[in-house]
Amino acid sequence: MTELTNRLPRAVAALASTGFLLALSAAPSAVAATESLAPDCVEYVQGWRYTDVHNGCGDAVAITVDYTNGQWAPCRVLQPGQWATFAGYGTDGNHVTGLRTCDPAATAGG
Repeated sequence: MTELTNRLPRAVAALASTGFLLALSAAPSAVAATESLAPDCVEYVQGWRYTDVHNGCGDAVAITVDYTNGQWAPCRVLQPGQWATFAGYGTDGNHVTGLRTCDPAATAGG
């Protein structure tokens, strides 16, 4: 599973760079298609300890965070206006590379 987890962010980045992933024009609901780039209305602020994600969309959205080292992050459903906290970049500089939608049922076990 670790091998797959480490490859996923690179695969998503490769698809995005070749134009296979399209930016969402409207905020998705929590049951929308998964593994897409997060809509622009979902933003994050990162620090060494925490990454705070805010849903500024009009609908609920299921979000996860991609990191430079490919570490796993939970899938969290955020209601409009809601904030969620994920891991920060820590002392090793593991920065967030982006946000994407996800399926909360598929990642419930971690």
